[in-house]
Amino acid sequence: MENNYESIALIGGGPAALFAFKHIVTQDIKPETIHIFEKSDRLGAGMPYSRSGAGHEHVANVSANELPELYEDFVTYISKHNSGDFPEFVKNGTVNEYEVIPRLLLGNYLEAQFKNYIHLARKSGIDVHVHTETPVLDIVKKENEEAFTVITEQHSSEVSVTVICIGHIWPVTHERKQPGWYDSPYPPSKFNEVTNYPVAIRGTSLTAIDAVKTLARRNGTFIPEGKGLKYRLNDTSPEFSISLFSLRGFLPALRFHSEDDAYSEDWIMSLEDIYEYKKSHGGFVDLDYVYDLHFKQPLKKKNPGFHEEIKDLSIEDFVDKMLKIRDELDSFELFKAEYAEAEKSIRRHQSVAWKETLSAFSYAVNYPAKHFSAEDMLRLRKSLLPLISVIIASLPQSSYREVIALYDAGLIRLVSVGEDSHIEPHRESGAVYHYEDSEGRQKSEHYRMYIDAIGQQPVQFNDVPFEGLKQNGQISTGYLKFKDLSSAEAAYEEDRKNIMKTDADQYYLRVKGLNINDHFQALDIYGKTITDLFIMAVPYIAGLNPDYSGLDFCDTAAKRIAETLTDLRQVKDVG
Repeated sequence: MENNYESIALIGGGPAALFAFKHIVTQDIKPETIHIFEKSDRLGAGMPYSRSGAGHEHVANVSANELPELYEDFVTYISKHNSGDFPEFVKNGTVNEYEVIPRLLLGNYLEAQFKNYIHLARKSGIDVHVHTETPVLDIVKKENEEAFTVITEQHSSEVSVTVICIGHIWPVTHERKQPGWYDSPYPPSKFNEVTNYPVAIRGTSLTAIDAVKTLARRNGTFIPEGKGLKYRLNDTSPEFSISLFSLRGFLPALRFHSEDDAYSEDWIMSLEDIYEYKKSHGGFVDLDYVYDLHFKQPLKKKNPGFHEEIKDLSIEDFVDKMLKIRDELDSFELFKAEYAEAEKSIRRHQSVAWKETLSAFSYAVNYPAKHFSAEDMLRLRKSLLPLISVIIASLPQSSYREVIALYDAGLIRLVSVGEDSHIEPHRESGAVYHYEDSEGRQKSEHYRMYIDAIGQQPVQFNDVPFEGLKQNGQISTGYLKFKDLSSAEAAYEEDRKNIMKTDADQYYLRVKGLNINDHFQALDIYGKTITDLFIMAVPYIAGLNPDYSGLDFCDTAAKRIAETLTDLRQVKDVG
C-alpha cells in the first residue's frame, strides 16, 4: 500500500478520538477511509463520561460555556433531547450554562456529537468504519512496510496513519485477588454493598472525591439544610467512616468564576517562538522565561496588587508562599474559607486572578516543556506541579457541600503522610496503611476496604500494550538533556535509575511515558520522527506533556495533528 494518508485509524473512541475525528473531517485532509476502534459499546463518552467511570452522582468540573466547540453546542443539544434523568440540572428543557454538567449527561452529548461528525464525514464521501466492542491487541508496521496493521480479535485492518487516542488506564495489582482492595474507584458500580466499617482512600484528587461521593450514597443520605447539606447515616452503617490519605494533606481547590475563555491558543508559545528562543539560549527553553511570560505578565494586568507581592519571588519562593498558607491551616477549615471565596467569585462574576492565571500557565507550559532542560523539568515537577495539581482541580461546589456534610457529621478525616508511607494487602481483606503521624509516631492501621484514588498515572514504556510498536522501535521512552554538567553529575549520583549517562559525558533525564515531537508524532529509538504515527493518549505522553486539561487538551492536540496531516498531504501533492 502506498503511504498516501488515505486511510486513518483512531485507536480509542472516547473524547480524544472525537476531537481527532472532528479536526480530520473539518480540515482539508479528505482521507478515503477512517477506522475507529473502541473497546466499549459507545463512541465519545470514554471512561469518565460513561458508566465505566461515573454514576448519577458524579459531575464534571466543566460547565457548558467552557466546552470546546463541537458540531452543536451543549445548550442546543439539550433543547432537542429529553434529559429527564437529570431534573436537578435540566429544568424545563433549559440549563444554566455556568453550572457543572453531570458526567453521564456530558457523555450523552459527546456521543451525539461523534455521530454528527460521522454523518458529516460520510456525507462528504469518507468511508467511516466504526469498530465498537473491539479492543486493539497490537499495531504492527515492519521495516520497509508502508502500512500499519491494526490487529483485533475479529480482524486486521491496514491503514496508512495511526492516531493513538486511548484515555484513562487503571492497572490492576491486587484488586481481583484481594477482597476489599480496589486499584481505582471505577466503575463505581462495583461499590454496590453497605460498608459498615472505616474505609481508607489514598489521595485527595477528584478521583478520590468520586469514591467519597459513591460510598457516601451506599451508606447514608444527603439532606438539604439551608444553603448546605446534612448527612445522615443509614441504620445499617453505624461504623462507616472515610480516611483520606494524602502526601501533602491538601484538599482540591474549588471552582471559581473565570473571566477568560476556557482556554485560548493565545496562551500557547508558538513553535516559531520556541525555536527562536532556543537559538540564543543554548538549545533550551527556560522555565523561568515561560513562568514570567505566561504567569507573571498576565497576572500584572489582572491583579497588579498581587503581582507586586510576588514579582520578585522565584518559582520556588512563590510556591512556598502559596503552600505555606495551606500547611499552616487545618485543611477542612481552609476548604471552608476557599468555598466562601469561590462563592463570592461566582456571585460577583469576579475571577480569583492568581488561580485563573496559574491554570492558564499550567495549560501553556505543555508546549515548551519538550524543550526544557532536565534541570527545569525537575524543578517543574518538584515545585510548581504540586501546587498546580491542587489549584486546577476545580472541585464543583456541589461536591464540596457533600464533603463538608460528611466532615460536619464526623465521618471523614484527612491524614497527611510522608513519602515513606506504604500500603500492603492484609492477610484477610483490605489493606494495612503504614505511616508516621503528625507527632512522629509510627502507625499501622488495618482497613477492610482500601481504594487507590491518586488519579491517572503515566504509562511507562514497558506497560504500553502494543508489542509491535515496541519491538520495531517505533516508540521510545521520553528523555530530556541536562544543561549543566555539574548538576547532571550530582543528579546522576542520586538517581541512576532515571538518569542516563552516555559515552560523550552527556546526561539525560528519563521522563515518564513516550517520546513525541511538537506535532504529537512518535519518535523512534534513534529520535527520528515516525511521520504517520501520532500519540495523543494522555497517559502515554505525560512526561513531556506535564499537565493536561481534559477536553481542551484533546481539542488543541487534535487540531495540531490535523494541521500536520494537512501539511504532509500538501508535501505529497507537490511531490
